[in-house]
Amino acid sequence: MSIKHLFKAQLNWISKTEELSKRFYSKTHQIKIEGKPTLDVSAAKAFKGDPSLYNPEDLLLSSLVSCHMMSYLYVCSQNGIEVHEYSDNAEATLEVSPDGSGRFVEVKLFPKVKISNPDQIELALDLHFKANQLCFIANSCNFPVLHEASCEVLNM
Repeated sequence: MSIKHLFKAQLNWISKTEELSKRFYSKTHQIKIEGKPTLDVSAAKAFKGDPSLYNPEDLLLSSLVSCHMMSYLYVCSQNGIEVHEYSDNAEATLEVSPDGSGRFVEVKLFPKVKISNPDQIELALDLHFKANQLCFIANSCNFPVLHEASCEVLNM
């Protein structure tokens, strides 16, 4: 039996008076999630948004990176691996069609992990596959989420 969780977000956007006579609307808006700070969002700079704000593409990639890390830490704890550091410099490729539609075609994660036990390096690398299978966000995507992981032993 599956368990369902409901997540809610409220979006607020208001047109500025000077925009009404133009063929351009500001993409800047706010997203509110109860009990959390308001998130100011815009379109990416390439789509005439405010480059100083997060955009949906940033947020999708951030969600994948974060979810993979949490899934990975979970499977490491289940397998007795002590993870001391985790970092990632992920990349997402967005393809835009001539009609203006677009989609992500691929995400690459580059997780770098530092662990305690040198005998567990191979297992630590293999567990990225299991983490990807468990990741809620990756399971919701219709594009490949690839991993080029590295692992080293923490120098103590």
